[in-house]
Amino acid sequence: MAIELPSAADVDFDAGELYFVGNATTVIRYGGFSVLTDPAFLHAGEHVHLGHGAYARREVEPACQVADLPPVDLVVLSHHHGDHFDDVAARELDHELPIITNDHAVRLLREQGFHRGHALDTWEAQDVVRGDARLRVTSMPGKHAPDHVAGLLPPVMGSMLDFYQGEAHRFRLYITGDTLLHERLHDIPRWYPDVDLALVHAGGTTLLGTVVTMTGEQAVRCVEIIGPRNAVPIHYNDFSVFRSGLDEFKAAAAESSATTEFHYVAHGDRYRFRPEPLR
Repeated sequence: MAIELPSAADVDFDAGELYFVGNATTVIRYGGFSVLTDPAFLHAGEHVHLGHGAYARREVEPACQVADLPPVDLVVLSHHHGDHFDDVAARELDHELPIITNDHAVRLLREQGFHRGHALDTWEAQDVVRGDARLRVTSMPGKHAPDHVAGLLPPVMGSMLDFYQGEAHRFRLYITGDTLLHERLHDIPRWYPDVDLALVHAGGTTLLGTVVTMTGEQAVRCVEIIGPRNAVPIHYNDFSVFRSGLDEFKAAAAESSATTEFHYVAHGDRYRFRPEPLR
């Protein structure tokens, strides 16, 4: 069943905007929708619990706090982990917001008082409708850790956001989530080609001596697999467990044979994008 939102008077399909809050937290505004991703708002110097006795210190101040956000229609959450849905988000976000995520996260969100969670298995989709505008969020395959430590981390999903104006498909945006390189990534361009923009989680997060998110070099390889027109790396320097910064991503991108255009955002930056013209 689609999530129905109130109609809006002015819906712009000619341009959209990505606002980078920090880590994997962004606000995506396009086609009459305002989507918040992986909300985390702890201040620099504060610590987040990552499970199994592991903690991480936030190194960079987020660009804003919950009260500073523009109006938000829904949350797309890659997984329920302390650096992606933190105590500030749990306390201050509107508990009536729809949250599209996986089953594991929906169960934990319910315990925190969020009862509008929509759980997706890989390749399942959830429609969000606002008048003539439609957003379809589809769960993409993700793998957060090597098999020998997979049970220590929560399950993760990537997300494909497809925006429609009536029956016309206008824009496709892929978010990797906290994934490593894995074979199922190759299925994504087979079923979802022509990605306009990819948000790529990098950082080389290292827990218990194991890398559990892509390094900069691996994140560029992911871009080569998916083949988007444009790519923006995020999740690269916010926490003390990150071992692969933006410079490593930039160096790999400079050597890449991909036709993708790479764009870089710092905390508080806005990246504006435009869809391809309708044919």
